[in-house]
Order: sequence, then C-alpha cells, then structure tokens
Amino acid sequence: MLNLALFLDRVFRQAVLLSHIKIVLVETSHPGNIGAVARAMKNMAMDNLCLVNPKIFPSAEATARASGADDILHKAKVYATLPEAVADCQIVMGTSARCRTISWPELTPRECAEKVMIREPGNHVGVVFGRENSGLKNHELDLCHYLLRIPCNSDYSSLNIAAAVQVICYELFVAAGVQEINRVGDKGEMPLATAEQMESFYSHLHQTLVDINFMHPGKSKSIMRRLRRIYNRIQLDTKELDILRGILKMSQGNKTNK
Repeated sequence: MLNLALFLDRVFRQAVLLSHIKIVLVETSHPGNIGAVARAMKNMAMDNLCLVNPKIFPSAEATARASGADDILHKAKVYATLPEAVADCQIVMGTSARCRTISWPELTPRECAEKVMIREPGNHVGVVFGRENSGLKNHELDLCHYLLRIPCNSDYSSLNIAAAVQVICYELFVAAGVQEINRVGDKGEMPLATAEQMESFYSHLHQTLVDINFMHPGKSKSIMRRLRRIYNRIQLDTKELDILRGILKMSQGNKTNK
C-alpha cells in the first residue's frame, strides 16, 4: 500500500507540474498539425494547448489527426496575439532551428526540462512554436527568455512541428517525475515576473530612456532588443521589478524637475 501511495503521489505531483506549461503554436497553417500536436501532448500527459491566430481552427482534419486527443482540442485557447497568449507566463521559451543575429541564451529540450521541472518547478511556462514555413519572428523572440533548439542532423534540421513538440514534451514528462533537488541561496520566495509585467516594464524603460535623452523615439529598436536580452537573461522576480520601476520613476522625476 505504501508503494502505491508513493506512486500516486508522484503521478499527482507530475500532473501538477505539467499543468503549469503551455504549448503555444503561432499562426499554424495546416490544421492537421494542430491535431498531431494535441496527440503528442496527450502522450506525455500535457493538455494546455494555446493557438495564436491559427489559419483554420476548429477543423475536422485537426480532430482526425488528434486520434483520441480531441479533448485537448476542445479546451484549446485561441488568442489574437502572442503577447496575450504568454501574458501570465513567468518563463517563455521560443523554439527555433535558425541562428539569430542577436544571440539568445540557448537550451536543449533536456536542459529546458531540468530547468523548469527540477531546478525551478511551479513557474508558469510557455513553450512557443512558430510557423511551419518560417518559424518565429524576431519581435516574437523578444518575448522569450530562452531559445530552445533540438539537436539534430545539421544537414537536415527541419523537424515537423508535431515531432518537435513530441521531443520537448517527452523531456518535460520525464523530468516532472524526478524528485526536486535542494536549492542553495535564493529560495525563490518571490514569484518571477510574468510576461505581461515584463512588457509593462519594457514600455516604462523605453519611455524613461527617451525622457532622459538617452535614446530618440523611433530609433531605438536595436538598443531595446539588447536590453531585453539582458533582463530576460536575469529573469527578474516581482520584487526586483518593483525596485527597477521605482528607479525609472525617480529618473523621470529628476529629469522633469531640472
């Protein structure tokens, strides 16, 4: 009976951890891919599917390809924009097979799973997949803390979206069953800032830099993109964000008083 109780406790804990993770598909062109993704998710006990402006949904083709995972399709949430889809996420991972001009911190699926399931469990996480033919755009990656890349044959690195989702969900499923390790130092008492809170901060930061004449309006995309890289890499918690917002307000006030 004890072993059964331990097994059930592990299954429950695993389900709770996985429930904090969103699989987000951006502007999916083929409805069959949505169904295949739902099937891949259900294989790994995940059910939080979010769709950003899909070309066709709902769809009979999606339901057919889901092969019994149509319950995930029924409760899938549809959003008009990616910022809306990840607004409540504290960690956002953007998948990509392409190298980018400005570097993002990169993780493999296993490193991603270890981070969000073992080292920092309980955070709301969004794993974002781009369009089948072109992936994610730079302004969409601006919302991401990490670039998630699947190691594969460099001569043929293009994965079907459902296959990519399956690989990542598998690693998350396995890691969710691993006992949490003890953390030293910062125990994470304060929750990480959500994507919505970070976007508000970035707007405030941009306006402050304009107010103090550090930047000119309309000519700051590259600077802001690099500043995003810095703060996304740090992963601010809500208390740290409050401190920074206070500094920005004080800076604006001092500029106004001069």
